[in-house]
Formats: sequence, structure tokens, C-alpha cells
Amino acid sequence: MMIKKGSDPPPIRPSFRPFLRSSSFLIRGSWTHHILDPGGQIVTRWNYIFLVSSLVSLFLDPLYFYLPSSDPLSLCLQINLNLRIIVTFFRTVADLFYLVHMVLKFRTAFVAPSSRVLGRGELVMDPRQIAIRYLKSDFLLDLAATLPLPQVVIWLIVPAVKSSATGQNSNTLSLIVLIQYVPRLFLIFPLNRRIVKTNGVVTKTAWAGAAYNLLLYILTSHVLGASWYLLSVERLRSCWSIECAKENGTMHMPMCEPSFLDCNSIKQPERHSWLNTTHVFSNCNPENIDTTFIYGMFAEAVTNEVLSSPFLEKYLYCLWWGLKSLSSYAQGTAVSTYASETSFCILICIVGLVLVAHLVGNMETFLQSTTMRLEEWRVKRRDIEEWMQHRQLPEDLRERVRRFEQYKWLATRGVNEEPILRALPLDLRRDIQRHLCLALVRRVPFFSQMDDQLLDAICERLVSALSTQYTYIVREGDPVNEMLFIIRGKLESSTTNGGRSGFFNSITLKPGDFCGEELLTWALMPDASNLPSSTRTVRALSEVEAFALRSEDLRYVANQFKRLHSKKLQHAFRYYSHQWRTWGSCFIQVAWRRFQKRKLAKQLAKQESLFYMTMQDQNEEYDYDYSDELPLDNPAESSTMDNQNFQHLGATILASRFAKNTKRGVDQKIKMGGPSAVSLKMPKLMKPDEPDFSVGKDDGR
Repeated sequence: MMIKKGSDPPPIRPSFRPFLRSSSFLIRGSWTHHILDPGGQIVTRWNYIFLVSSLVSLFLDPLYFYLPSSDPLSLCLQINLNLRIIVTFFRTVADLFYLVHMVLKFRTAFVAPSSRVLGRGELVMDPRQIAIRYLKSDFLLDLAATLPLPQVVIWLIVPAVKSSATGQNSNTLSLIVLIQYVPRLFLIFPLNRRIVKTNGVVTKTAWAGAAYNLLLYILTSHVLGASWYLLSVERLRSCWSIECAKENGTMHMPMCEPSFLDCNSIKQPERHSWLNTTHVFSNCNPENIDTTFIYGMFAEAVTNEVLSSPFLEKYLYCLWWGLKSLSSYAQGTAVSTYASETSFCILICIVGLVLVAHLVGNMETFLQSTTMRLEEWRVKRRDIEEWMQHRQLPEDLRERVRRFEQYKWLATRGVNEEPILRALPLDLRRDIQRHLCLALVRRVPFFSQMDDQLLDAICERLVSALSTQYTYIVREGDPVNEMLFIIRGKLESSTTNGGRSGFFNSITLKPGDFCGEELLTWALMPDASNLPSSTRTVRALSEVEAFALRSEDLRYVANQFKRLHSKKLQHAFRYYSHQWRTWGSCFIQVAWRRFQKRKLAKQLAKQESLFYMTMQDQNEEYDYDYSDELPLDNPAESSTMDNQNFQHLGATILASRFAKNTKRGVDQKIKMGGPSAVSLKMPKLMKPDEPDFSVGKDDGR
């Protein structure tokens, strides 16, 4: 989207408004004329990058103090060329970040002070006004921090001055570094404030904040150690200069020239002859008992040969010295009466006192924030234990309370979500609840039949519910105040149909199931006032995580049901409701037993009619006596036939009596209650109330 200067901005289409609100820059003109938003993503990320580069730059500048060193073989002072090249390269790269920071400040909008009445205020995006404001405020400080002064001194000015010595070079370089170190150090503080103003904190985690404060402490120790090293070199050079001045050519000794102390004069023949007879280096040795020069706090560097050690060894030793002196406020350090040395120790004491207090305070704050929740939970558990002991609760109740608190800590880590969500605007809270709950709610089969509008209304009102093992969620006959949708764990749902003897039904609820459907029926009844009674007892079989939909929220959501397809939701509710499933199974069982009894009655009646027909045929056959005509050749066979006929006759008589009694009972029940009374006697289970999913009269549909 391009906005030309001097013209009215074109209308913004609604689809691009969220993008422009969240954009990191406000575009004006071409790409080279971007105006950055001070609270945008680009400026925020750059502030973090520039903070890191500034800390690196503050770390690099004191490395210039390590350039001068002592050559133990040639007994002279020299400049470390390799270290000078490396430090110059990284220092130049760090200067580029300062230059980019200045350019970005010319293109970053600012909030007009007159518009800070309510909210954030109005951004000023005119490049001319931005440039004028920057030139009047921070331009000189940023320019002083950006100039490559040490590089110019060490590579241009020092080689141009041919009469310069190593000591003079180090003094000039250290002065330039210290002068530029102050504005670079002061840039850290407004940068910190700007990051805190934009993000609220510099670091997102407590451990990162503790490390950041510790890094500042180490950086100060690094600066003190490097300064101590440079002052030690200067102290050694001062001793050499004093002893060199004493050798003025008398007492048959060659005259000492100050240039002999510099390693640039190693190849001079005069220096070789002077080196063989001079007492400068022996008189400046602090281990020599005849030495009259007082090194003070710098004697340690000369005695331990820190000045002539490799770079890594001397750097670590100086860093250790800085940490030791800063943490102990320079106690135990042998100080001479020289004003510069005493001032340096006073500075160490003051800086150490301030930084240690700042570091200890911030470190304590950050480290306590990492264990704050854990400490609150520990104190809460202690209070609960004292309360249970004071109230003399039995051990089983105490154990249940401990188990619930432990499970709540594992599930939430002591964070209460409700106050956090209530503090957010409605639209953002709805999106967060949708992100957290929508996928889980869709796992509930009953909710999978609903559209996104209703699911958003449900997700917005769901609250987390935790239950430990063997905890009763609701008991049969108690009022139901919430519907529970299981996410993890198992529940046992059982009923005795109001305590009726001979009736018991139990099912297991798994993730995706729900309980408390009586509340849905109550919510769909406009005239219902009292909460419904539970028809089932629900108990947790394991640790359960679920979402709860409270009665007042469910009544609001139930009003949305009337705008949906009523038949579809009605069938879904009947199918997935365990109360309706129990009633349906009992109804099917009664109908099946009624069918089986009717079938048995028909079979008995049929057998009875066949029996009478058989008896009648046998009577007709027995009217004629065939016994006289048939010979009785086998008496045993005749007796077997008599026994079989007798058994058939007995079975037929018993079947006839059972059929007669059954028919008499059926006739009596038909006379008393009609054909539906033929069913077996079973405990009667009332049909559940029918939720009203139909469209209300107020809807006008």
C-alpha cells in the first residue's frame, strides 16, 4: 500500500486492515522512505539485536588495553600486531551496527507528547519532524558512540607520529577508548527502557534475566581487569624510565636513551652495548630486595609475569583479578600512596558495592520467580496440613485431599487460568478458548453434530474440572449443576432407579462421553426453576480431566439449540445419552421377554390341541380289541411297549396340565389389563424427559 506525500490516502479495504494494524512499518513513498512503527516487530527485533551488539562492543573496547606487552627476551615494550588486527576487525563490524541504528532512528516514528491523553497516542510519521526531533535529542550521543576513534588512532595517528613511543601510544589509545566507552555505555540504559516499554521485560524467562545481570557483572570485571593490566604496563614503564634517567653516561656506563625501552630499537647497535651493562631491569624487579620502586597493587602483575604471558593466559588472569577485587571491594590489595592508584581502588570499591547490590537484588528476584509457584504450592500444602490436623480429619479424608492437591499441581502447575482469561478482551478470549477446547469438544459425539457458531458458544463457557480416583462426581438423587465432558480418564455411571430393589445398571464413561444430561433437559424447559435431580451415580475410576459446562452457561447455550436442526439433535441426544440408553435397553428387554412368553404359550396351546386329537384317535382304536387276534410270541417285547406307552401318557398329562394353567393365567391377565399385561414382572423404569429441541414460538419460525 503506497501513500504519496501531499495526497490523501486511498481507502483501505477491510480485508487489509488487520495486516496494517499488525504491520511493523507504515509505508510512505518508495522503499527508501519507509517509516517504522516504534512498537512494530521490526523495531522490536532490532532493539534486541542492537542490545547484543552493544554488549559485544563494550566487551571489545577494553581488549585494546592488552595491546602493549613486555618482551621477556628483549626486555622492552611492544604492541601485539595480531591482536591489534583482530580487535580492529571486530570493532569495525560493531561500529556498523551503531551506524545502522542511527539510520533507523531517522526512519522511526514517534508518539506525539500532546496526544498521550488516552491509550498509546498518535504516531508522527513526517520524516522531517522525525529528523528534527532526533537531531535535538540523541544524535550527538549516538554519533560519539559510532565514530571509529580507536581504529583511527592506532592505524593512522600513531604511525604518523614517528617520535611516539609504546608508552605514549598506550596512553593515547586508552584515553580515546575511555572517552568513547562512556557514550556507548550510556546507550544501554535508554535501550533497556525502550525494550521494557515495548515488551514489558528485557528477557522472557527468569534464567535469561539472571544470566543478563550476571553478564553485566562479568563485563565490569572484564573492564577492571583490562584497566589493571594497562596500569601495570604503565607502572613498569615508569620504573624503567626513572632508572633509565639515572644512567646519564657517568660511572663508565653507556647513556640510556628512552627509545631503548621500545622494541622498535632492538636492531640498534647502541642498544646492544647498553643492554649488556644496564641495571634498569634488575632495579625494577619487585623480587629484588634492593628495589626502591613501589609497585603497590601492580606488583602482582610484574611478579607473576602477566605482562609477558600469552594473550589467553593474561586475559583470564586479569579477568580473575577483576572478579576478585570487585566482589571483595578491593580488600586485601596492597595499595601505594600514589594518587592514581588510590583513586583506582576507590573506584573499584564504589563500583563493586553498587554492582554487587544490584546483582544480588536482581538475581534474587529472577531466581525467586522461577520457584515462586512451587513455593506458593508448598505453603498452601503446609496450611492444608495444619488445617486438617486442627479439624482432626480422619486419615482417609486427609489422603484424598493430598491426592487432589498433588493432581491439581501436576495438571496446572499452580496457574489459575480463569483470572488470566477474564482480563483479556472478549474476541481474544473467544479465540483462545476455541484453540484450547474446540478439538477436544469435537471429540464428543453429541457436539460433533453442531455447527461452528454453537461450538464457539460452548467453548467460551467451558471450565476445567479435575477429579482424583474414587471421587464421586454426583450421587443419585443429588441436584445436577453441571454437565461434564470427559477428556482423559474413566468414570463409572450407575443407577438403581431410585433405590428400587432388584435393579442395577452400570456403564463406564470414557474420553468423548459426557454425563449430567438431565441438566440439558432442564435448560430446554423455559418454566423450569429448580435444578434437576441426578438419575445416576458418577464416580471416577482414575484421575479425570474434563470440561464442565455449568447450569447458567448451559441455559444460555441451550437457547442456541432452537436455531438448529431439531430432529438431528434430538436423535443424537437420545443415542448418546446414557439415561436414554438404559431406558431403551430395559424397554427392549421387556418386549423380548413378552415375545418369548407369547411364543411359549402358542407352542403349549398347539401341543395341547395335538394331544387331544391323539387321545381321541387312540380311543377310537381301542374300541376294537385286537389282542385276541394278535399272537403273543414275545412277552418281553410286549412289556417294553407297555412301559413306553405309559411314559408317553405321563408326559402328555403333565404338558396338558401346564398348558391349562398357562392359558388360565393369560386369560386372567387379558381380562384385567389387556394384551400388554402379558409381559414378565420387572421393575418399571420411567421414560426420561424429552428435551424440547423444537423451534420456540418466540423465534417466529
